[in-house]
Amino acid sequence: MAIEIHWIRDDQSLAEHCRSWRQLPFVALDTEFMRVDTFYPKAGLLQVGDGKKAFLIDPLLIGDWQPVADLLEDSAVVKVVHACSEDLEVLLRLTGKLPQPLFDTQLAAGYLNIGFSMGYSRLVQDVLGLDLPKGETRSDWLQRPLSETQVSYAAEDAVHLAELFTALRPRLSDDKYAWVLEDGAELVAQMRREVEPETLYRDVKLGWKLSRQQLAVLRELCAWREREARSRDVPRNRVLREHSLWPMAKTQPDNLSALAKIDDMHPRTIRQDGEYLLKLIKQAASVPAEQYPQALPEPLPIEASGILKRLRTVGQAEGERLGIAPELMLRKKTLEALLKSGYPNGPYQLPDSLRGWRRERMGQALLDDLAAAGESA
Repeated sequence: MAIEIHWIRDDQSLAEHCRSWRQLPFVALDTEFMRVDTFYPKAGLLQVGDGKKAFLIDPLLIGDWQPVADLLEDSAVVKVVHACSEDLEVLLRLTGKLPQPLFDTQLAAGYLNIGFSMGYSRLVQDVLGLDLPKGETRSDWLQRPLSETQVSYAAEDAVHLAELFTALRPRLSDDKYAWVLEDGAELVAQMRREVEPETLYRDVKLGWKLSRQQLAVLRELCAWREREARSRDVPRNRVLREHSLWPMAKTQPDNLSALAKIDDMHPRTIRQDGEYLLKLIKQAASVPAEQYPQALPEPLPIEASGILKRLRTVGQAEGERLGIAPELMLRKKTLEALLKSGYPNGPYQLPDSLRGWRRERMGQALLDDLAAAGESA
């Protein structure tokens, strides 16, 4: 059956449609974008589905995004998305706002134990019995005119996303529906928490092997790389390759020849920023000791893997009881943070990342498990 497609190419039309969408219980949202040589995504198309029709908004022709911002923040309208982290970034760049309440169909599939981290086409086939044509995701969404295949692909996404919500919502208990929205709110909260460039050194692999003085250098290198990537609007590795960060902080080269010998150092980086990097390393290396970062914790030892496995079974058992995909229950990072809070002898503290219904239903069981293991050790 042919999909009814409506193009929105001017501010007035967009404002009128946003007013009508705000009268609906839900709208489906999808985006197409390009991110080949840039730090930020470039929006090529914004799709809205109301359950019957597909609306295609051309972001290259829109100047006033306030009506969309108001729609995104209208708590009476559920915004339906699928695996939405990059879509959220596009919407935030366009409108300055993020959608709430947010219903992610990929999460809903996990809560119904249909599958975990399911791709859109597979979920549509599983729930709606439809075979979607192969994706156009790699095509050029900034070209004009868009091809017929691109338009058809984008319209189908919007329409079937709305149909997915209509099919999945009745299958979710009120509790599970609330949990899907709770997880959606957490995705939005994560997107709002803009990462401070000065904290990125903590994520560098093997950072725990560096001294506090070396960490002071790593902190400045990571922060500079992030700020430059944002301001130049280029990928981070175009500014300075990730694998160069640790050896730079470790060896602290003081001339261009030594800098050029650093692992994975691109000649372009030496040409463009070599002198500045040497200055940055020298400054960071000479800060007073009281300004050094704290040492980074060592990874959990290999013996801890058995405890992590046991803790994971707490989540798996609760997932079986609730009929939820086990991968959705307790995230590995959360369990590692719990274990690091008191390893090896306790006492342990529930990490902030264990929130909401997961904390209520499994928090005490996790602490009890660790306490019992400590007593029997």
